[in-house]
Amino acid sequence: MIDHVLNIGILAHVDAGKTSLTERLLFETGVIDRLGSVDDGSTQTDTGEIERRRGITIRTAVASFVLGGLRVNLVDTPGHADFVAEVERALGVLDGAVLVLSAVEGVQPHTRVLMRTLRKLRLPTLIFVNKIDRAGAREHDLLADIRRWLWPSCVPLNTVDGIGGPRAVTRPVADPYEAAEVLAERDDELLELLVEGKVPDDATVRAVLARQCGAGVAYPVLFGSAITGQGLPELLDAVAEFFPAVPRVILEGPPVGTVFAIERAPSGEKVAYVRVRSGVLRVREPLTFHRGQGQGGGATSKPAGTRIGGGAGVNRGPGPHAYEGRLTALTVAGDPRETQALAGDIVKMWGVPEIRVGDQLGEPERAGVARHFTPPSLETVVRPRVPGQEPRLHAALLTLAEQDPLIGTRTLAGGDTSVLLYGEVQKEVIGETLAREFGVEAVFEPSRPVYFERPAGTGEAVEEMQRQGRNAFMATVGLRVEPAPRGSGVGYRLEVDLGSLPLAFHRAIEESVRLALREGPHGWPVTDVLVTLTRTGYSSPVTVAGDFRGRTPIVLARALRRAGTVVYEPCHRFEAEVPLEAFGPVTAQLAGLGGEVRDARRHGEGWVLEGEIPAAVVHEVERRLPGLSHGEGVWWSEPAGDRPLR
Repeated sequence: MIDHVLNIGILAHVDAGKTSLTERLLFETGVIDRLGSVDDGSTQTDTGEIERRRGITIRTAVASFVLGGLRVNLVDTPGHADFVAEVERALGVLDGAVLVLSAVEGVQPHTRVLMRTLRKLRLPTLIFVNKIDRAGAREHDLLADIRRWLWPSCVPLNTVDGIGGPRAVTRPVADPYEAAEVLAERDDELLELLVEGKVPDDATVRAVLARQCGAGVAYPVLFGSAITGQGLPELLDAVAEFFPAVPRVILEGPPVGTVFAIERAPSGEKVAYVRVRSGVLRVREPLTFHRGQGQGGGATSKPAGTRIGGGAGVNRGPGPHAYEGRLTALTVAGDPRETQALAGDIVKMWGVPEIRVGDQLGEPERAGVARHFTPPSLETVVRPRVPGQEPRLHAALLTLAEQDPLIGTRTLAGGDTSVLLYGEVQKEVIGETLAREFGVEAVFEPSRPVYFERPAGTGEAVEEMQRQGRNAFMATVGLRVEPAPRGSGVGYRLEVDLGSLPLAFHRAIEESVRLALREGPHGWPVTDVLVTLTRTGYSSPVTVAGDFRGRTPIVLARALRRAGTVVYEPCHRFEAEVPLEAFGPVTAQLAGLGGEVRDARRHGEGWVLEGEIPAAVVHEVERRLPGLSHGEGVWWSEPAGDRPLR
């Protein structure tokens, strides 16, 4: 009988063997009777045709296995940096993570990015060093690298005999003294034993390790091979021992959970993946979902850190709201016979067409929940190869944006559609998906950085009703634009009486304002702006809402030109570690790409550089750094505000 449930993620840099490890775990626990292969596209979690052919994970997948009375839901996430949005969503529903390294390639830059995030979240994590059977595999010096680059408090639970060959085997670490020394820094009782010259027994050390792992301050390390199965029994034991499982008990109450993935059934119906946090989830019972600020416009790009909103009492458009729904069906991961979902369960649910990734079931999301990975910093214009398929392409892109809200789309002047991206591999996958799943061949323009505009000052404009001429609209509109606080997004308010116009006309003006701000005078979305309606007029019954929709963008464009706008670029705070001889070439390259080194200090046999750099060139720096640093440089960055485009 299942009395506990545990949701764990498998994270890694690309080609560390993450999907192969997932296959081995399912095989070792009896879920499958034959190991799948990434090379021949027969793995359990890479189910998409593109995933199988490319040999990479693109979409988060969930598989389950049982350890005694514990059900483990295994969330297999992408390793390629272009699909980091999938990793971000998975982290929010996990109880623990397994970070996979290759014993050959060792600690990679993306590994460090993942580890920084796991540490920030204090998510209990096991480190699994894969590929001990490969030529060039390392143990002791790799463990030193792990402690140097990831976290000092890393405790190996096993060791390897014959590493680097097909007969490599693992065995438990016999002496707990080294582990006790590492853990004693954060445990007074253990420290007291060591000071007294006593060697704690293995059970005591593992109990301390379990507490510190649960608190996210120490990390067990296991060596093994997903191909040969070495180290897998120890890994399964560690999952059950060191991760905090959720008791699976019926506590009546409204269900609370998080939507972390969306897919489409063959019928086209939305299917949502939800992590249940409390209560009981049943089919056909009324449910309440909450959508956070800024989620409503999932098909429209917005600069990082902005939101749609205005002053108090103003209609904020697609901001926070709640909606109702009833499930038509649900499936509990690990047991399709279950008819209800309890705390800790991951479920697939059908029957709520409005549902989106990030929606909260039962209660609003906590304030201050932040994104942990970089928002997309590239944009590309996409067109159908066959003229006339523009509506079909647009509908397909909207569907893809629903599945991945960090990858938005926006319509440009002239009707073209742009897509936000993390990188070129993602662009290729989107193109293949459009062709395979939607029957639309797409042509992409070269990618360009994502910028945005803010008003530089205040500007006003008014246009009166007129029956003739190029701008003949039977509507009077006056607008004032002015700067708003950073991060406030788009604000809209009235300086006229609400009753001065029919409500439909007011709605037409505000909607037109928000649509027009998607492209400012320089061609980029305008944010942190307050738009005030200062004057209105109409002629009944001649005027229609279309007159206001036509007049408003013209007046707004004139007001923005008078206010002036400044184009901004999103920036990253970076940290780079490079060898001594690479200091000059790396700093010169950073400066050439618009970066600013704010601090440089000696660290061991190299330099640590800290500073700011445009988000648009981060991928270029990551591409050039290995050559500039003879393969020894390590790069880490995170979003950190913006600056005027130079």
